[in-house]
Amino acid sequence: MLTGVVLALFLVAAPVTAQDQPPLPALPQSAEIQLKVERDGSLSVAEAISVPNGVTMDRRVALRVAAPHHRDRVYGVRDVVLEGSGTASVDQDAFTVHLTAGTSIVRYTVDGAVAGNLVTWELAGGWSTDLKFIRASFAAPEIPTAVDCLAGPPDSDFPCGAAQIDHAGLTRFSQQNLAAGQRMTATVELPAGTVPANAAIVPSKTIGGAFVLTAPVGWAWAGFGGLLLVTAALVVFARRRDDGAGEPPKAELVAESGEFASPEGVLPGHTGVLVHGRPGPADLAATVLDLAVRNYLWVSAEDAGWRLSRRNPADEHLTAFERAVFAAVVPEETVTLAELRRRHVEIPSPELSADVVRRGWLARRPRRLGRVGVRVVFYGVFLTVLPALTVGYAQLGVIVVLAGVAAVVTSAALPARRRAGVDVARRLRGVAVKLATVRPGDLTEPQRELVFSRGLPYALALGELGPWVAAFDRLDHPPPVYWHDGDIRPDQAGSFATALAGTFAAARGGRLRSLVSEKQG
Repeated sequence: MLTGVVLALFLVAAPVTAQDQPPLPALPQSAEIQLKVERDGSLSVAEAISVPNGVTMDRRVALRVAAPHHRDRVYGVRDVVLEGSGTASVDQDAFTVHLTAGTSIVRYTVDGAVAGNLVTWELAGGWSTDLKFIRASFAAPEIPTAVDCLAGPPDSDFPCGAAQIDHAGLTRFSQQNLAAGQRMTATVELPAGTVPANAAIVPSKTIGGAFVLTAPVGWAWAGFGGLLLVTAALVVFARRRDDGAGEPPKAELVAESGEFASPEGVLPGHTGVLVHGRPGPADLAATVLDLAVRNYLWVSAEDAGWRLSRRNPADEHLTAFERAVFAAVVPEETVTLAELRRRHVEIPSPELSADVVRRGWLARRPRRLGRVGVRVVFYGVFLTVLPALTVGYAQLGVIVVLAGVAAVVTSAALPARRRAGVDVARRLRGVAVKLATVRPGDLTEPQRELVFSRGLPYALALGELGPWVAAFDRLDHPPPVYWHDGDIRPDQAGSFATALAGTFAAARGGRLRSLVSEKQG
């Protein structure tokens, strides 16, 4: 009963207005506080604190307060003025007051107190001693629509002793016996649009806060999404172009000079890479057959099967991958197909790739892009962990990781063929059509000999060996096979080509089985 009477007397005491000079405390170790929301959203505060003789009072107000969802609310205190005995200072994290005996007045301005329509500030809290009584008034450009006040330990929800709006529109608060370390926090709701909001909500300095979505991170995600869309569109365009859809151009097997016509000088060993995207045993067999046709190898038939022998040494007219094939297939002077099957000879992919890249048909860019993407992923992991433990914005590192993953995926999705390679592949399909529908009767006898042998490796590589051999074998006077020992017909040359391809296919199958056996062992 006595407490209620004392509280009523204080509330009806001399009217408190939002003026520059707060009323002085009537009791020792108490505080009178005036708050006023300015038109710009800043909060002007004037506190009068009475300190008994022989006592010092210290206050520390944290300016960074935990908010929901791994965020902190940051207040700013400026224009601090102290009238009386003591000191007042502001650093990055706290507003600190030290007072000695007597009555002192502390004035300051708070930024960041307005969140939407709510104005929140800690009227008292962080004091090193008890406060016997606190009374505060709050003024705003418009009369508040609601008011709330909590007092007690920081995590409690006990209401203040009094919180009300008087007939003049002032909001009044009061509280008795606030223990050291406890707080008194007021929240006032103003009509919409009364003052602009200025609350500063930032990610908390925690692992969770480091991954909070902020405006810069949001813009980074938007930019990354746009980049992904552009990249996807480019990949789709590149793959459609790489399909080389449409009717292949008409091909001619004899050039105006009378020589065999190969589109853009493409070799039989290039066929698998350009048409199918990877070399195979047929390309290796076609390369060996082409070396025989061009008089670098000699083919002979024995009881034990076909034999390959060196006819001329490898010279400057051979490409690096052809020289590698020549050395691998015939490391000595002679070899049988049975011996080749046991050697597990494969087409030298590095030399072949380098050759088609040099000719401008394939691009190194996709593979290089994949390697760059892997490095970017590791950089992104580092840029995720380090900010998460220090400055925040760890989602930027996540974006870098995903950018690296996107680069790897794009590298795999991008076709390796360049525009020139797509054009050569289309022309090779035209050559395949011509090989399958050739009419040897339209050629002269010298042309038949040249065209049959020179076209045989291409027919093998392009899968048109049967029609090509059959067309020439039906002739009354089939062309001679100058690179084979003895007098053989085109169908026998075709049989050799088929056996050669089967040799390398069997060798590759044997190598794969050996690798599987080693892993199982």
